Amino acid sequence: MSRIFFAQELEGVATFWRIHRRDGVTLGFTSHNRDLWFGGILHRAAPGMVPSAIRRTADLSPDSTDVTGALGHDSISAADLALGRFDNAQVQIGAVDWETLEFAALYNGSIRTVSAEGGSFSAELRSAKSELELDFIPRTSPTCRAQFCGKGCTLSLARFAHEAALGELDLAANTVRFEGIDAPLFAEGEIRWVDGPQAGVRMLVIEVKSGGLALDVPLDPGLAPGTRAILTEGCDHTLAVCSTRFGNAVNFQGEPFLPGNDLLARYPSPS
Repeated sequence: MSRIFFAQELEGVATFWRIHRRDGVTLGFTSHNRDLWFGGILHRAAPGMVPSAIRRTADLSPDSTDVTGALGHDSISAADLALGRFDNAQVQIGAVDWETLEFAALYNGSIRTVSAEGGSFSAELRSAKSELELDFIPRTSPTCRAQFCGKGCTLSLARFAHEAALGELDLAANTVRFEGIDAPLFAEGEIRWVDGPQAGVRMLVIEVKSGGLALDVPLDPGLAPGTRAILTEGCDHTLAVCSTRFGNAVNFQGEPFLPGNDLLARYPSPS
């Protein structure tokens, strides 16, 4: 909007936050003492959430800020923070007139790191300009640099994603077994839970143990057999697997036969 805030000595202005998580959940909060509905989103009253000073620059350096607050709202819990539900979530911070509901966004970015301690949390935010720090010039590597079924790989994700039901789980070993799948195909793959207590949470398969998939995120004891998940097959990013298993060597984004620095720096020896 074209509204200019703080143009008068006394205005009813509050701060608002919008969090768009990767699992499709959108949360809205405001520093006002009652809930506000604007922009198609209900913003819950959360006076305990306090942003640090927002610095906006005209150059290309990232505009970073922090948000701290108490874990007092039901929408944000220590368990969700630990599960990574807020990791890389998109964040918008702005000002809203709680009388007219006119609002303006002052900051757009994403959550980088979240820490929780003593009933409170702290989130580091990085602005959209931080993407300009990425180095887009590829470096040589013996393994493929492309994300499996991502840009450069060209394979279809739908072809290697499978929905399956949980057969059994071992909380002590943090492993799961699914019905009707070939477990070795999912080594270094990913699991996204569709329902159950961890719905929307993504977990990486770090190892295949006797037909069970060992995951990198602790399993919830409330998971029950029959819980559905989307399993994505894994790739070890080697040329051999890319060629023999996927038939995609033409799109291999690596240099497996390039001599390394140790070979180039080796001294010649007399025969």
